[in-house]
Amino acid sequence: MTEPAAPSQPEFFQHVEAWAESFAQVLGQIGGSPLPCTVLSEAPTELAPPSDPDLWVVCTSSGGLRGEMSLRLPSASALRLAQILMSEPPTAQAELTAEHREAALELLRQVAGLVATSLKPRWGEVQLRLEPAAGAPSWPAASTSWLRVGEESSSPTLLEVHLSAALVAALRPEKSEPEKPTASPAAAVVPTPDGNDIKLDLLMDVELAVTLRFGSRRLLLRDVLDLTPGAVIELDRQVEDPVDVLLDGRLLACGEIVVMDGNYALRVTEAAPANAV
Repeated sequence: MTEPAAPSQPEFFQHVEAWAESFAQVLGQIGGSPLPCTVLSEAPTELAPPSDPDLWVVCTSSGGLRGEMSLRLPSASALRLAQILMSEPPTAQAELTAEHREAALELLRQVAGLVATSLKPRWGEVQLRLEPAAGAPSWPAASTSWLRVGEESSSPTLLEVHLSAALVAALRPEKSEPEKPTASPAAAVVPTPDGNDIKLDLLMDVELAVTLRFGSRRLLLRDVLDLTPGAVIELDRQVEDPVDVLLDGRLLACGEIVVMDGNYALRVTEAAPANAV
């Protein structure tokens, strides 16, 4: 699958750069020596393709900046970060364990704490919540960047960063409206559409990914690897419970599944308030 290129707008780059600077600061404090971290606009050649042992983490932003970001750490990169936090010597024979995954996630949370502080002057109070994910996010990435931790000549730690459309839209600065010309007293007053309506009309043709969520279930990695055709995964929802409608990972409505012209469909029974979407 072809990934979207890293955003060229400075606001998007500054957001990813904030993560790079925070990574360098946290790793420098833990290791006792500076460790460079750079933002890449193209995927590095040594980046391994996605695989089952990779560590996927979703960062949800709330407060002054709303949206989602997904981080993919190849298993080797996740292991290196965990070894740095756990003060383990790097060995080629080491394998990524559940303890290593927790340690890598804890390090990412420390980095996120610094990122939230660096975003405060521009966006105010921003809360960043990091949770492990089973794989790639359900929402399509609006932009993708890469982080390289360490020197290029050595074996670097690489991270793949995906920004959701909601986060990209939140980072995009609003354009200032041009000054309206002063009408002469003799000029006729012509009613103009509301500015908010004009802005909304520009977005009407934008395609958005809508997902139905029947339920969820957390599984151990060993249970995921043991899945075979015919296996049944019990979800945390009863049959009569409503189905969630998600827009870019955010709850939009609830409803019940129906069949229409031979296709699955959803009858909306409850919609979220407009200001909550």
